[in-house]
Amino acid sequence: MVGRIPVIDVTPVVDGGRLPAKAAVGEPFPVSATVFREGHDRLGAEVVLIGPDGLRHPPVRLQPQPVTDRHSVDRHSAWVTPDLPGLWAFEIHAWSDPIATWQHDAGIKIRAGVDVELMFAEGKLLLERVLPSLTTKSDKTVVAGAIKAAHDVKRPVEARLAQMESPELAAVLLANPLRELVTIDGPYPAYADRPRALFGSWYEFFPRSEGAYRDAKTGTVVSGTFSTAAKRLEGVAAMGFDVIYLPPIHPIGEVNRKGPNNTLTPGPDDPGSPWAIGSKDGGHDAVHPDLGTLADFDAFVASAASLGLEVALDLALQCAPDHPWVAAHPEWFTTRADGTIAYAENPPKKYQDIYPLNFDNDPEGLAQEILRVVRHWMAHGVRIFRVDNPHTKPVLFWQWLLAEIRTTDPDVIFLSEAFTKPPMLQTLGSIGFHQSYSYFTWRTAKGEVEDYLREVATESAHRVRPNFFVNTPDILHEFLQYGGPAAFKIRAALAATGSPSWGVYAGYELFEHVAVRPGSEEYLDSEKYQVRIRDWEAAEAEGRSLAPYLTKLNDARRRHPALQQLRNLVIHPTEDDGILCFSKTAGPDKVIVVINLDPHAVRETMVHLDLAALGLPSGTSFPVHDELTGSEWTWTADNFVRLDPREEPAHVLTVRPAQ
Repeated sequence: MVGRIPVIDVTPVVDGGRLPAKAAVGEPFPVSATVFREGHDRLGAEVVLIGPDGLRHPPVRLQPQPVTDRHSVDRHSAWVTPDLPGLWAFEIHAWSDPIATWQHDAGIKIRAGVDVELMFAEGKLLLERVLPSLTTKSDKTVVAGAIKAAHDVKRPVEARLAQMESPELAAVLLANPLRELVTIDGPYPAYADRPRALFGSWYEFFPRSEGAYRDAKTGTVVSGTFSTAAKRLEGVAAMGFDVIYLPPIHPIGEVNRKGPNNTLTPGPDDPGSPWAIGSKDGGHDAVHPDLGTLADFDAFVASAASLGLEVALDLALQCAPDHPWVAAHPEWFTTRADGTIAYAENPPKKYQDIYPLNFDNDPEGLAQEILRVVRHWMAHGVRIFRVDNPHTKPVLFWQWLLAEIRTTDPDVIFLSEAFTKPPMLQTLGSIGFHQSYSYFTWRTAKGEVEDYLREVATESAHRVRPNFFVNTPDILHEFLQYGGPAAFKIRAALAATGSPSWGVYAGYELFEHVAVRPGSEEYLDSEKYQVRIRDWEAAEAEGRSLAPYLTKLNDARRRHPALQQLRNLVIHPTEDDGILCFSKTAGPDKVIVVINLDPHAVRETMVHLDLAALGLPSGTSFPVHDELTGSEWTWTADNFVRLDPREEPAHVLTVRPAQ
């Protein structure tokens, strides 16, 4: 039922409040609602946060939004910040504001000489109702002075009215409003996750490639191990990454094993795809013998932790034909008319080395086994899971699994690798996935980048947190294939500043860009099917590595709270269709990003800043510092920019305090 003061279209609300909106500890998020009433009397509204402990936080006044279109009429909003992890709620409180109504009417009538003393008398009565609720001597003095002015007929009318409209009185009444006809709407849930769910820099590598080498005598490739991979962690941490993500580390099936470049004719030494999980050596709770033992994995996790890195492990719910589950639980798979088990397909792609799971034959048994597997790896120090293709499994299963884990271990984070249609991607975020891969990879032109940044920062932030991976083992976008080193800088700068979470797959810093064939997004000699031997030290020593650039980006992200938030992004106009500008602010921290999206040409333009969005006075000038080059300039609302992608395609500008 609509309240006495109608409150409608509240945001952020997911599925009518059945599911919690996304929040993170320390992350401000906007609450808004359309609040109105009959007639012309004034009203007020505020948002009240209710913490996981049930305690109510001090209310935050909702402010009227500027009317820009029909959707913003009577719209009110405020920003609130949860400070503890857990399930929060918020309520909208709306009320009739008789004092604001009086101030509006009195300002017109008294100045016009209409009902002057009657208006003063009514104002006095309203202020007398406020006086008992005040707790400080200064507030009481301000209100008592206004009451005295209201009935002091010896003073000029103008002076009496000025005291009743004073900024001091307005401030007291704003903090202590006189409420009538109070309407409460809500509560609406919002879940605050730990900060890593919102902010983090991810680095992906295959442990079998780190420390691998070719035997000089036999010519065969010797796999890396957890021990050799741990030696690479220092370089990853030095670049400023927070999360080291590992593709599946389990035994790899031998039946229908794939060879190089996804061929069906592997040689005897070909290692196969890590996503073809399971063999005689075990399944999802085992590690590949070539990598070491569970004890070796534990040591790897400990080494990562000592360097400030969290380990994210791939959770790929699929099996090789020789996975132990196939023999023990054939009901967990789909049997075709000829009696064979169906392998995975995504026409025209075929995955003969993988059996997908069927969640309909024995949903309870399969779900409990997967829960056991997840808890197994949690017990070995894994608190982040990157989930492979969750959109190919029932949403109901994920909602159950994530709720089970959240109940006992709310710090565990799940990243959804769901390159799929928006309804599925958004629903997976809504039912509990903390982060999601996104469509960022395919947004390269200015207009589509601007639209997408607005979407993830405002339209979908209550449902989905994006992780802007610049590349993955599956995706080498043509922008990187043909854009040269400048393209790698552009995409890294855009991802690292446009989203609080971003990711890099190993080899990016070496500008690996060759596709298996024209028109394909698959890497040539893909690491999914073979070990890739890289000489990181030689590349950096010879200046062939992007590592120093990635280090600068991650350093800026760690030092600037503005880059650690999602919802604070504002697009600013430029006069060139190849140059993008946006800003992010967090309190006094203000960052302006300008990027040349064209890797092939120098671009020049005027950048026009919305100073109000930056919290800067109109007409002001201010110093800026480029985090990437160290350059300093003085900027205003309108600035000329020239960006040469061969030198530096981006400015990441910190607004310095004026001297």
